[in-house]
Amino acid sequence: MIYIVIIYLWVALLLYLLLGGADFGAGIIELFTTEDNKAKTRRISYQAIGPIWEANHMWLIIAIVILFVGFPAIYTTMSVHLHIPLVVMLLGIIARGTAFAFRNYDAVTDNLQKVYNKIFVYSSFITPLFLGIIAGSAVSGKIDPHADTFLSAYIFSWLNWFSVTIGLFTVSLCGFIAAIFLIGEAKYDELERRRFVRKAVQMNIAAVISGGLVFVSAISDGIPLVQWVFGNPVGITAVSTATISLIILWYLIYKGRSKSLRLLAGFQITMILLTTTYKHYPNIVILKNGGYLSLLENQGTDKTIEALALALLIGSVFILPALIYLIYSFQKKGAEHAH
Repeated sequence: MIYIVIIYLWVALLLYLLLGGADFGAGIIELFTTEDNKAKTRRISYQAIGPIWEANHMWLIIAIVILFVGFPAIYTTMSVHLHIPLVVMLLGIIARGTAFAFRNYDAVTDNLQKVYNKIFVYSSFITPLFLGIIAGSAVSGKIDPHADTFLSAYIFSWLNWFSVTIGLFTVSLCGFIAAIFLIGEAKYDELERRRFVRKAVQMNIAAVISGGLVFVSAISDGIPLVQWVFGNPVGITAVSTATISLIILWYLIYKGRSKSLRLLAGFQITMILLTTTYKHYPNIVILKNGGYLSLLENQGTDKTIEALALALLIGSVFILPALIYLIYSFQKKGAEHAH
């Protein structure tokens, strides 16, 4: 049963990175769009993120519940030592969701729309930034359970170059995913399609640069990231296939084909997550001075894990069909409006 729970945790994180990433990325794209094009970007973005906006945070909630119920020691350690970036991320989610709702559904159009727009785009940047910082902090070896000062316990556990570069890399990935989604939504408008292709290029370049900075900061901080990525056949295979799929993706973009772009982008994100989690599995949190928290050694009681696994399996029977139907409904509605 423990492996069922672990698989659900990994898949929930992946889906949140993919769907939530595309959601956040739409705001990031808008943030770096000129004023003349912002209105069009908002309209097309809403068509793209409509289905996932309705349900994307469900995956984050599932991941948190799995940690809270099934791995209380891991949940406690992260929520205590990383409570500052966690609070910032959660505030970003709340601010972004509120701004999105008001700017799209407010009955009155006035100057507050400008406020909603600013809150939406800046929180779209801040939220994935701190999501990446939290992920980087979990494996950075900076969390010190024996810290005796405020700074060492609650600040230096996440405020370091490695965690920050992971945050910037996450922002770039979100922007790239969103640009790929938007290319597909703009297939009936060639001018807009070309503009989103340029955005995808820019975000791809940003991802390469920030990804390089991640490796530089890892070497600087003594984190064996190179070994995690290239020190095993799974990592090498994942990196190689992700690179090949990226080449295919750009080939399809410049040939004017958009049907398989989202699948290819999703595959690349999957390979990135697999690469960065495989080598140090099952150690989900790496502590200072060589300690760690393991998904296999720091789990809850057997009965708790069994009940959690059953709840996840039963819940999937109801959640997944509903989500598929939700996405289908939005796509059908978008296709009708396009014609």
